Amino acid sequence: MASSFYSNAQHVDFESVLGMDDHGMVSMFEALMASGLRGFLGCPAVVYEDSLVDFFENASVRSGVFISTVGGQLVEISEKLFAETFELPVDGLGDLSEMPKDAIFDATSIVSLSGEPISLSGRKNQMKMPFRLLCDIVAKAISVKAGSFNSITVEKFSLLTAVVCRIKMNWAMFLFDILKKMVSTGSKQAKGFAVQISLLLATFPSLELGESSEFPTSKVLTKKTVLRFVSLNDRDGAEEVTGAAKKKAVSKKRPAADIEAAVPKKKRTSKKKSISSISSLELVEVAEEAIPIQQVAEPLDVEEPRCSSADAVDLIIQQARSVIPRDHGAMLLDALTMIRWASPEL
Repeated sequence: MASSFYSNAQHVDFESVLGMDDHGMVSMFEALMASGLRGFLGCPAVVYEDSLVDFFENASVRSGVFISTVGGQLVEISEKLFAETFELPVDGLGDLSEMPKDAIFDATSIVSLSGEPISLSGRKNQMKMPFRLLCDIVAKAISVKAGSFNSITVEKFSLLTAVVCRIKMNWAMFLFDILKKMVSTGSKQAKGFAVQISLLLATFPSLELGESSEFPTSKVLTKKTVLRFVSLNDRDGAEEVTGAAKKKAVSKKRPAADIEAAVPKKKRTSKKKSISSISSLELVEVAEEAIPIQQVAEPLDVEEPRCSSADAVDLIIQQARSVIPRDHGAMLLDALTMIRWASPEL
């Protein structure tokens, strides 16, 4: 259907938007006019849907000329005809790769909402409101891109830079190249320029274009639709900030998994485990009885002064150990030793 050719289109009613009270918006639209795009973006918004379908179905590019048939009639559109119809500049940059890097850098601060250079891989809510709208215009009406319009791309920002920094562009060459890509084999370029192509076809007197249809008013930028754009973007921006704040607050809480990991789980006891504990205690007790008396830890190296009688007692203990069997005299020897260390005067 022909409506698919302008589903994401954007057109401008310059007379209406230039009468706004918003100085920032007015300045942005004046920059668009100064760049030479008024005739292309602000031409009469009329669409010949049936002729558009014919035009794209039969179109091809030969030797740089756009060729198609509409209602069986041959149509040839050259870059010169394209430029003259929309009064487009034919001097300046014809490729975005030629855009001065310093101009792009300057633009990152000019359009910034915070005053800091914006990220070219971020979202357009980093920009002041007039430049968010300009970002939509260059994406929908100039480069004709499908998909999300909230993200900033190098291509979109380069086009925005050309307008904001007043870089001279050969808009005739640039826009005509996009038109040719729309019918080039293997190209991913979305089809568009519905209003502009309809106006071009109307310049061929031999064509029977049939009934015209009015371009959807919701896709024409007027004072009313611009104010609606501002309202929607203000609300979306506020929701995004609120969502980010909530996410940050939640992230400060300790995860449930960590809390569970930090609290040790109580182990259940059973009679079986209790019996096992008793058995282990009994084994330990037996082990203590079986430990030889030699393995008793030696006293600390700090020696207390002893009298000669103490030396005699030590000698008696050593002699007793050598003659009394361990299994019969262990307790007696232990007792003598304890008495000796408990009574240093001996």
